[in-house]
Amino acid sequence: MKSYRDLIVWQKSVDMVTMIYSILRSFPEDEKFGLTSQIKRSSVSISSNIAEGYGRRSTKEYARFLHIARGSHFEMQTQLQIAINLRLVREEDLKNILSLSIEIEKMLNVLIKKLVK
Repeated sequence: MKSYRDLIVWQKSVDMVTMIYSILRSFPEDEKFGLTSQIKRSSVSISSNIAEGYGRRSTKEYARFLHIARGSHFEMQTQLQIAINLRLVREEDLKNILSLSIEIEKMLNVLIKKLVK
């Protein structure tokens, strides 16, 4: 493996952020600095922490950053659920994002397990 860019989990998390940004365009303007901002931050944090951990060149540090990415991932999932509950977006409009999110969650779990054996 040459780069974090070769990691499928990183690629999928970047794709998910792109999808999320597209959905967030439909959120009300008064949410711009509230939930919208939080969802953007947490979703971007996932791929960013995967990349940063990979760049540390230490298995222990890499695992630590993957744990942070997983935490950001759970934070994003929670924020998306809140958006659904507040009827800012319909769950069916998030179907692809939620499906991809579950896939990324599983991939992070497997990668973390491999590193912390």
